[in-house]
Amino acid sequence: MLKGIDISTSALVAQRQRMNTIAGNIAAVNVAYDPNSGEEPFYRRMVTFQADTESLDLETSGAGVKYKVEIDTDTPLRKTYDPGHRYADQDGNVTYPNIDVVTEFVNAMEAGRAYEANISALDITKDMFNTSLRILG
Repeated sequence: MLKGIDISTSALVAQRQRMNTIAGNIAAVNVAYDPNSGEEPFYRRMVTFQADTESLDLETSGAGVKYKVEIDTDTPLRKTYDPGHRYADQDGNVTYPNIDVVTEFVNAMEAGRAYEANISALDITKDMFNTSLRILG
């Protein structure tokens, strides 16, 4: 039963990281450079999930969630003609991140729903644990 709590907790942590990454993407939608490097354009970040099989116990089935923040270099960057901008290239184009705000908001809603689902699973596990203790005691 405690494994169920561990699984839900790891999923909550992963979804929180996803929400933080989405918030960072939305905040940087109109940034013409990467604040970390100061030179390259900012690229959209995304979080990928996978089963945490490294901490999998053979006696109890169920794996937690591991996450990894990746940089989306496959989607082309946006170019906008603005010759007066300080980061404009020789053709007058400014390179902006490959971030679509609508997609980011949909991803944020999905992450919020997944977070709520894991909270519900955690509550159900807690209720089962309390019921078991009440039956035994």
